[in-house]
Amino acid sequence: MTHPPASRNYSEQQAGSLRAGDHLILPDGNRSAEIHRVDVETDDFGTPAMVLATLSGGGVLRIAAGSLVRVTDDAGAGTPASDGGATGTPAPSDFGAPAPDEAEPVAPGPDAAESDTAGSDAPGSDAAGPDNTAAAAVVVPPQPVAPPAVSGPSEADLALIPAPDGTPESVVEAAAEAHPGAVGVLLLSERLAKGINTKSGSCLKDLSDLAHELFVTLKDPDNALAVADLLNVLPFDGNPDRWASVESSLALSSYICRQLGQDQRAGIYEKLLRAPEAMETDPFKARINAKVRQRSLNEPNLYDKEIFRSIDNANQDAERDWRLLRLEALLFLRAHGGSETIGTVELERRIANELESVRA
Repeated sequence: MTHPPASRNYSEQQAGSLRAGDHLILPDGNRSAEIHRVDVETDDFGTPAMVLATLSGGGVLRIAAGSLVRVTDDAGAGTPASDGGATGTPAPSDFGAPAPDEAEPVAPGPDAAESDTAGSDAPGSDAAGPDNTAAAAVVVPPQPVAPPAVSGPSEADLALIPAPDGTPESVVEAAAEAHPGAVGVLLLSERLAKGINTKSGSCLKDLSDLAHELFVTLKDPDNALAVADLLNVLPFDGNPDRWASVESSLALSSYICRQLGQDQRAGIYEKLLRAPEAMETDPFKARINAKVRQRSLNEPNLYDKEIFRSIDNANQDAERDWRLLRLEALLFLRAHGGSETIGTVELERRIANELESVRA
């Protein structure tokens, strides 16, 4: 690849961070072109694989998402892309990264014919003609729009979550005293009675497990909510392991409140559950995260194979443990309002079935 002239001011950046309006130095190193739009193709795992940079002069550059490209601050430097072959689609390897040799061509959209017709009659257009060898503009599908920022609960919203009646340890003690014969509650409460540290992942896990034990096994929604609320007010601190316990507690609390007819309070828990989704400030990463998140909601792991294997082996304890994990996954989906593959009505039915199974 030919390097740009020394007098050209440029900076290197990853292709995935390109934005509309950037002036990209083309693979020949001597010309630049303004980017009109940036689209991202992901692989089957949701990882960015190919960046499609639609140029203002027409044409699309395919760039491997991990490639380093040069962007110039001098918008007039070099020859504009519309002057010749730069509007075509150079091989991605021109940017120094491998890409599939037989990528499918990007099909023109419904607006392509209109733009071609309009451009052919306008003076100075880039339409192909006897004296103009520029390739026709290729229309790519619109890039996914970043989801709107999830606004966190207001102070008035948070006021709907009751403050704990005493210290966190006393809340746990009261729940244990309500069920003196429950071994699971006793074991968890004894560990928590030594002191509740919200910085400890194991402590948060015990609190979440206790809330689930109280509701799922003992059918005690009041004490389950009281224990869960010790977790529900904790903000996301960037640690996924600790947040997993808070997330599970919030999903459980949302379901309990829906069952009790406290829809407004349930909505607060759901806002808190989704709050970390709005913390990514980079638009590119936010779009990718949204696609990965939606895929996980559409294709949740409901442990079907493990449950069927336990049934075949007549292992009731293992079956119950797997069903508890399935129940947590279903509660998480319900707190998100369902997905594109499983609606809320179906989720309600499945959750009721799992509760009946694990309580039997």
